[in-house]
Amino acid sequence: MASFHFELVAPDKQMFKGEAESVLVPGSEGDFVVLADHAAVMTSLRPGVVAVDEGAGKKHRFFVRGGFADVNASGLILLAETAIPAQDLTGDWLSRQIKDAEEDLADADEAGKLAAQEKLDRLKEIKGSMSL
Repeated sequence: MASFHFELVAPDKQMFKGEAESVLVPGSEGDFVVLADHAAVMTSLRPGVVAVDEGAGKKHRFFVRGGFADVNASGLILLAETAIPAQDLTGDWLSRQIKDAEEDLADADEAGKLAAQEKLDRLKEIKGSMSL
């Protein structure tokens, strides 16, 4: 399978830089998979898991929250507000994120309630899917 250049950058460090055969991205309009020669796209990220397949059985997973994805002729760059390798993600950390999201929902005005509820639902979904 053809590969492409992929970078995942968090504010404090570069989490991944290299070639990938596919990357699952949690876009704001839904998850999508980037393969070599993907059409150009720029979108915001929602809380979710980025799944990287380098090929030859090498796979990586990262939890991301906030940021942007840019797919172009050079490859894919994810600029994430938060990025944590899945193996470093703890149930306690995710529980704190859920508690914060519940507080944000309780404090949200009518215009912000839908976005706050979606964020909370996504965090609960991630916690359930990661068996934490």
